[in-house]
Amino acid sequence: MSVPEKALIAMSGGVDSSVAALLMQQQGYDCTGVTMKLFANEDAGIPREQTCCSLDDIEDARRVAWRLGIPYHVFNFADRFKETVMDRFANAYLQGATPNPCIDCNRYLKFEKLMQRADELDIPLVVTGHYARVTFDQTAGRWLLKKGLDETKDQSYVLYSLTQAQLARVRFPLGELTKAQVRRIAEENGFANARKKDSQDICFVSGQSYGQWIEQYIGRTLPAGDFVDLQGNVLGRHKGIIHYTVGQRKGLGLSFDSPRFVCAIDPAANTVTLGKNEDLFAADLVAEDFNWIVAPPTAPLAVTARVRYRQAEQPATATCLPGGRVLVRFAAPQRAVTKGQAVVLYMGDVVAGGGTITEILRKEETL
Repeated sequence: MSVPEKALIAMSGGVDSSVAALLMQQQGYDCTGVTMKLFANEDAGIPREQTCCSLDDIEDARRVAWRLGIPYHVFNFADRFKETVMDRFANAYLQGATPNPCIDCNRYLKFEKLMQRADELDIPLVVTGHYARVTFDQTAGRWLLKKGLDETKDQSYVLYSLTQAQLARVRFPLGELTKAQVRRIAEENGFANARKKDSQDICFVSGQSYGQWIEQYIGRTLPAGDFVDLQGNVLGRHKGIIHYTVGQRKGLGLSFDSPRFVCAIDPAANTVTLGKNEDLFAADLVAEDFNWIVAPPTAPLAVTARVRYRQAEQPATATCLPGGRVLVRFAAPQRAVTKGQAVVLYMGDVVAGGGTITEILRKEETL
C-alpha cells in the first residue's frame, strides 16, 4: 500500500481555502492545515486590546481542520510580512507609486516563506484556495499558470510571480470550480464559514484611508505641496502625496469648470499633476522585476495585458529590453496606467508573465 503524498494547506479561515483542504483530502492526500499570522495589532493600527479579525479567522480555520480530522498549525510570519508587504506598501506610496500588497503577500509569504516551512516539515506540496490552474506543457518542458475557469473569480493576475520550481509543487483545487460550487460544497459538508463574506480590503488597513494608515505606520505626517497642471502651473495645495493615486478624481478639494484627475505624482518635487480625462491615457509602459512563466521571447510577442486586477485584457505586444525590463505597447492607449501596479501578460488562458510598472509613456511619447 502506497503512502499518501503530503500537502500543506494554507487555510485563511475563509470558504475557499477550507474547500481546497476538503478536496485535497478527498483526493487522497495526507493534509496538514496551516494559518499564517501575518501582523500584530499594533503594526496594523488596531488597539492591542481589540480582538483582531485575523484571530476570528484562525478559529474558523481551526474548526474546519478539526472537522476534517487533519493536523493544524499557526505559523507566525509577522516579521516577514512587515518587511516584505507592509514596509513595501508604505515605501511605494512615499515614492509616488501605487502598490498591490496582495501580490507581494503571495510572492514573499504564501509561495516563499510557506514553501520553506513545508520543506522543514518534509511536505512536498503547498495548496491554496486561489482560483487558478497549473498544468505542465510537455512540448515546452515548462509549468504553465492558467486562469481559473470562473472568470468572475480568476486570480491569475496576482500569481504571476510564481517560478517554475514553485509551480511544480503548488496546487489550486478550485481552479476548475465556480464560487457558487465552492459555497455549495462547503454547505454540504457542514462548514460554518460556507456563507462567510470574501475579504474586500487590504487586511492590515483597518477603517482608515491608505494615507492615514501610512502616516500612522511611519510615525510622521507628509508635507503638503502643490497641485500643478501639465504645464507646471500651480492650481492649489495638496495634503501629501500619499493621499493620491493616478486616475483619482474625488477628494482633491479643488473646483474646476470640468473634471480633473490625478495624472502624475512627483515625490522629488512634492507635486501632484492634474489633467483632464484624455490626459490619463498611455500608449506604452515599461515593467521591471519581470517574471516570465513562458519562455522569454526573442522577438516582440503578441499578448493581451492587464494593468489592474479586474481590467479587461487589452491587445498588446511585449518586447524584452536590456536588464530584464519589458516594454509593453498597447494596440490602443490605456487609461490611468499607474506606477507600482502590475502588468500581467496573457496568451489565451495562459499567463505569459508579469512585472511591476515603473515607466509610463503617454500618447505622444515613445521609447
